[in-house]
Amino acid sequence: MKSKKKYIVFASLVLALSAAVYINWQLSGAKTPKSAKELGAASYVSATASASDDEVQQTAALSNESKSYFSAERTKRQATQDKIIDDAKEIFNLESSSDADKSEAEKNVEELLKTFTIQDSIESIVKAKGFSECLCYISDQGVSVIVPKSQLDDTSVLIIDDAVVTHYEVDYDDISVIGA
Repeated sequence: MKSKKKYIVFASLVLALSAAVYINWQLSGAKTPKSAKELGAASYVSATASASDDEVQQTAALSNESKSYFSAERTKRQATQDKIIDDAKEIFNLESSSDADKSEAEKNVEELLKTFTIQDSIESIVKAKGFSECLCYISDQGVSVIVPKSQLDDTSVLIIDDAVVTHYEVDYDDISVIGA
């Protein structure tokens, strides 16, 4: 008797659930509007904008200025990184260096290489998100990300913050986004 009750209750629950699903399906199908517009459908807009020759030259000059800034900063950063690595190599090559000094130099080089790799990956991610240039600096105070000022707005700051947080363990308060 107990087993028959279980099967009857189970069958009635399955039947009630099936009926609820069917009714929901019928009602949701009836409520969808049949309009020509669809969510996510693309539409094309044709617009023309004209700029004076002075505005075009100013924009080109800014972009050249911006490009030279980023290339100069990359060169400075690379020189600093090379100097640090050369100093560590010097410690390794000195015969008078103790094992403790060599071990300390090795740890420092490993940490620096890890930091360089993280900086490069953050820069790559930010560029992949649509920025033409990016520089990333990681220090004890936090992370600084420099992008072109013309590409900087509230949304872009959120995109950059997300790129930094996914690749480096840092609080949002310690991320500084700078427009150059």
